[in-house]
Amino acid sequence: QVQLVESGGGLVQAGGSLRLSCATSGRTFSILDMGWFRQAPGKEREFVAAISWSGLTTYYTDSVKGRFTISRDNAKNMVYLQMNSLKPEDTAVYYCAAATRRFRDASSLDEYDYWGQGTQVTVSS
Repeated sequence: QVQLVESGGGLVQAGGSLRLSCATSGRTFSILDMGWFRQAPGKEREFVAAISWSGLTTYYTDSVKGRFTISRDNAKNMVYLQMNSLKPEDTAVYYCAAATRRFRDASSLDEYDYWGQGTQVTVSS
């Protein structure tokens, strides 16, 4: 089993920044690609960003390109999401997810085998 724990969420004004962290534990050797998703109230969970095991390949949804950066430190079993120029529409619970197979479609929830409990991000206008 793999455990994922997110941290770093909070309340920030529009235009501000937050850095989310995801700590992985357990059978971390089984993790290949990882991603971040978010879910706003009354909406479905949606893809935000993903990163390959090597860190050389990243994926972003269009609405966060140029503002968010995903990264990982395999030695520390950590994945990060740096969020800049935050907007009120970024308000959501953010989830870290881990895949034990190489991505076919990084944006699909079905690609991921493990999920964290989420961390709340609230952006005020």
